Amino acid sequence: MNAVLSRPRVGVLAVQGAFAEHERVLSACGAQPVQVRTGAGLDGLDGLVIPGGESTTLGLVAGGSGLLDALRAAVADGLPVLGTCAGMIVLARDTTGGPQPLIGGIDITVRRNAFGRQRSSFEARVPMPVLGGPPVDAVFIRAPWIERAGPAVEVLAHHAGHGVAARQGHLMVTAFHPELADEPRFHEWLVERAREHDPRPAGVERREGHVRAQ
Repeated sequence: MNAVLSRPRVGVLAVQGAFAEHERVLSACGAQPVQVRTGAGLDGLDGLVIPGGESTTLGLVAGGSGLLDALRAAVADGLPVLGTCAGMIVLARDTTGGPQPLIGGIDITVRRNAFGRQRSSFEARVPMPVLGGPPVDAVFIRAPWIERAGPAVEVLAHHAGHGVAARQGHLMVTAFHPELADEPRFHEWLVERAREHDPRPAGVERREGHVRAQ
């Protein structure tokens, strides 16, 4: 069994969006946050956050740099990932409203801007029993919702009759921004799984902060 890391390295995709807020929450949860802007930046990570922003822009920028293919490979290899708002969109298998570059990985179809444009942003208390504790104070900004979820997907929360958070294996997504509401439980979930993740190539032994050949 792999040793559990006390301070895992968790990347934050820093192409756009509120990545500084995610870094703050990750640090408070015991992770070492690392900004990721290139495919090489994914090397040796134990987890990843894909923050909000403009999902179409994110997909185009990441696709043009080769980062999109590296993200797809990392997700396929089992890297634990938390996607918020636009992060939920790009981690989806499909979206409504026209094609766009996606990472994929979670078997959902997402409707972009489902709750309205920027001026329709709002906050709501969303029950999420799987997390334990009180309802989530959810900040929705040009938020999507889940139109369809496959049989392997666990839809964790609903708002206004639509899925707004889901989990499948090592992936979790939310339509809202927990990092803007001092809500740490999603990042705690990610950090817990990052502590158990082993990014080592074959024949390399993991140690805190570095790796060495066996």
